[in-house]
Amino acid sequence: MSRNLDLRNPLYALPNQLRCINSRKGQSSVESIIANGLPYSRRLHSHTSCVNALAFSSGDGRFLASGGDDLRLRLWDTHQDDLTQPSINLHGATGNIFTIAFSAQNRYIYSGGVCEAVFRYDISTLGETPVSQSPQASHFDQEGSIRSVSCHPFNEDIVLSASEDGTVVRYDARDSDTRTRRWRRDASESNTSALRLKVELASALYHPTISHLFLTADTRGKVCLRDERMIFGNSSREENGGIVRTYNTKLTKRSVQHLSNPEVSSVAFDQDGSRFALTLQHYLPTIYATEDPHPIAVCSGKIWPNGEPVTPGQKSYSNACTMKHGSFGSLGTNSDQYYGAGSDDFCAYLWKIPSISELKDQRKEINPLDWWTKETSDTTAFTDGFSQPKFIPVDLSRPHCRLTGHISIVNSVEFHPQFLHVATSGVEKDIILHSPTPGSPCTRDLEPTPTEVRALPDNNEEDRLSYFRALFGAFSEADRDENRTISMFDYIVRQEGDRNIFEIRKWRPDPADNEDEEPDPDDDSTDANSSSEDDTTYS
Repeated sequence: MSRNLDLRNPLYALPNQLRCINSRKGQSSVESIIANGLPYSRRLHSHTSCVNALAFSSGDGRFLASGGDDLRLRLWDTHQDDLTQPSINLHGATGNIFTIAFSAQNRYIYSGGVCEAVFRYDISTLGETPVSQSPQASHFDQEGSIRSVSCHPFNEDIVLSASEDGTVVRYDARDSDTRTRRWRRDASESNTSALRLKVELASALYHPTISHLFLTADTRGKVCLRDERMIFGNSSREENGGIVRTYNTKLTKRSVQHLSNPEVSSVAFDQDGSRFALTLQHYLPTIYATEDPHPIAVCSGKIWPNGEPVTPGQKSYSNACTMKHGSFGSLGTNSDQYYGAGSDDFCAYLWKIPSISELKDQRKEINPLDWWTKETSDTTAFTDGFSQPKFIPVDLSRPHCRLTGHISIVNSVEFHPQFLHVATSGVEKDIILHSPTPGSPCTRDLEPTPTEVRALPDNNEEDRLSYFRALFGAFSEADRDENRTISMFDYIVRQEGDRNIFEIRKWRPDPADNEDEEPDPDDDSTDANSSSEDDTTYS
């Protein structure tokens, strides 16, 4: 039975089970509850193919939104006594959905994906009158798949989107000129607020408390904090794309003669914006203090949550095959102490993140000369250049817990903002809702999650055929079966999972970045890092 409550009411009283969380006794109780992880779960059935994106509504997290390859946006109401089915299905997308966001006070849901459009749904009447299942507005201002949408932290009407064509667009629902018009590339003819970079974008994300700041991350590994007043205002358009800080994302090893720049899959802030995390393809989730350009921690899985080391041949955290979306969460504590990310080993991982000051104290900074004498040849560090200092962030090698239950790659991990739940999704058509206990304010009689993880099968012809049919667009209706999809991704995991980041992502300096380093003469890579043009235009 659903409780008919105003979604936007910030004064909604939490259920009895969680009313003591903010007390010292309540904090101690919650920490004891989650000490052994989240061993119970339920599969949420409704989607018919991969679920690429998850998002909980702002504030009390009443709604979980999910979207994916079946082109539908589902809303799951956590104010039900026993959550099993979505409350409403929204449509409008004509291509796979990659990203979802709720506005600050939950008036709108935004989604984006392959169809190169941002859709806005007005859900302000949920619980009162029927909600239209079609989008209220559609924005067609970009010419590439939408990789992220991010809502302004305070203003209901403003949202940023980032796309694979390198464009960041700021929409304002109060401006009718930006609702349905396609953005024109001639800046003199367009009044759309847009920033165009000459590289594919992975994310544009508003800072959660400082509303004029946002992060951008691109597929060449460049991550920047930008000031939108320098970009979308009437002045200062020549000021380097509004960049106020660039973060150190390049990797180095003594045993390798070149640097590497991992591709960024996604970016996530914690609730007050003091930290953010990057999911890096072929590398580890990396934690930054927002005010510091150098990373303070990496999240690995070298040690199992029970303290046993991972032995050679065992699979643990890996991100090589799909776009991962990690997130911070509190799990009922007073701050976002936890970070979660999906993995190619068919699990999700949650790490407990120490304080910024503690991580900074433990991080190593090594001058370039000492680098060649004080560290082993296999030590990986971050650096801004060959002759720059090296930074070795703290390795959080023992996750707090490992979330099982999936039978293929996990792409998205979302923490409920109030309840002790984590939602995960990926290549399968089901979402899994994880819990530390068999019951909660929105669930009953949860089953123990299977702890045994499906083993990746040996190479077989069917997996290979499934992959190449998808690659060349020759999918039949039979190929859309979930088993065929899983078979295809099994092939991808085998091909991509063990590749070395230094072999596949050789960094080359970009003249637009004013680097003082020369490229490796033996480096024949042709990735998006090399450009002789300025990488920023405006409209």
